[in-house]
Amino acid sequence: MKKKHFVTLFFILIFMTVLVACGGADSETPAVDVEEPVVEAPVDEAVEEPADEPAAEPVEAPTDEPMAEPTEEAVAEPETEEPAVEPVATLTIWADDTRTPILLDLADDFLAEYNVALVVEDLGVVQDIRSQVIIAAPAGEGPDIYIGVHDWLGALIESGLVAPIELGDVEDQFVQSTLDAFTYTDGNLYGLPYASENLGFFYNTDLVSEPPTTWDEVLQIGRDLQGEGLVEYATAVSTGPLYNALPIQTAFGGYIFGRDDSGAWNADDVGLDSAGEIDAVAWMTAAVEEGLMPETFDYETAHSLFETGQIPFLMAGPWALDRIRASGVPYAVAESFPDNGAPFLGVQGFMINPFSDNVLLAQAFLTEFVATQDVMQKLYETGLRPSAYIPVLEATDDPDLRAMGLAGANAMPMPNIPEMGSVWSAADNGITLAVTGEQTAEEAMSDAAEQVRALIRGALAGMVNLPGTFQDQVGCGAQWDPACQATGMAEGDDGLYTLVVDLAAGDYEFKVALDGDWTTNYGSDGAQDGPNYTFSLASDSTVTFTYDPDTHLIDIATE
Repeated sequence: MKKKHFVTLFFILIFMTVLVACGGADSETPAVDVEEPVVEAPVDEAVEEPADEPAAEPVEAPTDEPMAEPTEEAVAEPETEEPAVEPVATLTIWADDTRTPILLDLADDFLAEYNVALVVEDLGVVQDIRSQVIIAAPAGEGPDIYIGVHDWLGALIESGLVAPIELGDVEDQFVQSTLDAFTYTDGNLYGLPYASENLGFFYNTDLVSEPPTTWDEVLQIGRDLQGEGLVEYATAVSTGPLYNALPIQTAFGGYIFGRDDSGAWNADDVGLDSAGEIDAVAWMTAAVEEGLMPETFDYETAHSLFETGQIPFLMAGPWALDRIRASGVPYAVAESFPDNGAPFLGVQGFMINPFSDNVLLAQAFLTEFVATQDVMQKLYETGLRPSAYIPVLEATDDPDLRAMGLAGANAMPMPNIPEMGSVWSAADNGITLAVTGEQTAEEAMSDAAEQVRALIRGALAGMVNLPGTFQDQVGCGAQWDPACQATGMAEGDDGLYTLVVDLAAGDYEFKVALDGDWTTNYGSDGAQDGPNYTFSLASDSTVTFTYDPDTHLIDIATE
């Protein structure tokens, strides 16, 4: 716009010179005198003081009518010098409530750099994002980028819902194990990690001066303190023993899946009935029998025991730090697990929707705006998780997170293959059946391994099951087991499925699960991943469940 005004004023200057020249022999001098104020003063002063500067008056002096147009342009110049430019595109991110404000702060810089608007939508908690992506992305209504967890990869890749990503020069700024977690069996990287999480080994510093180095030492310290009347148990395991007791299992040589020659997970090598796994479960069973561990795997029980000084040792993750700190119990986190046991590693990161029209732009946003010291620091500070970004991780001043990071140096990334979904219930139930004495460790883990293999083979394809809180009353080893045959429904001639069970009075919850695992499940609204069904019995009753495969709804009748 400045060039336009300069050219306009230049021609005005020529026109004024001609007019002055026509006025007489002395007109040469006024022409020179007018040139400076017309070119310099009106343009500069009109830009800096558009509302108050009477810059048009020197231009209007030679003539009245011809000068009206340049006067208006000179005054209007500030309004058109920096016109509003519409963004050329919009980049949409689906995030959780913790990360959304941090990403929104990048919108102005991203708009300035790429002229692309950044929209960040808060979907609540991370786990809610996956179900929404599955529905929206194939229809072209999903985000360009979404936050997720690395162990979603198997299902996402099978469904074509995540695109490979290249981190380029910033790749070496990330902890290698977090990159490994987002690397799939095809060798491609599918996410930019920002945080990791794994269990840490907590110990009560009033009861124990130095953390034990072996699991047998854990039990011996517990015996000694128990003998002095200072503690109730040596340790306790939280809900879900496969996850929360994995450092015991791996210390004995147990494993979930083996790996092939390329290092990829091998779903044909199920390790739940390996010698190491059986030995680990036998060790836990013996500890329960001796009274050094409770036989229940319950989150509240385990944490309450530690927070009240009734156990000297607890395996817990960073998500428990707030409540442990608030309890006031004196504690520290060891930099390794006994016998160098390995916990599971979970990694959170950013993934790209392959259905997006802006895949390359999304990658540029992640590598140029997210993979920075400032943003990674903010993600770390709000998430209370060890950072996946090396410069932030090395600079952390939180001793608990630092210790957890060290304890997880050899952590096992949660297998990101779809077959992992077949493992959880079977393994948890097997461990529970062993420690409660219903089966030997070898029997329980052999059955668990066979159940997983059957699921992987598809032997339970077509099963309609009702996993829930009543299963342990009708012959299942534990609750919420989608593969338990005792709660499998039978198909009738009318195409409906039924299950009849006898239950005690009480309140119950359940869902519908297909094919023996949680991949396909329906809630009380008939929708995938919907809310639990709930029902109550005022007295002991015979309950008949009827499932309609067309509506995915359950009818409940009692007698």
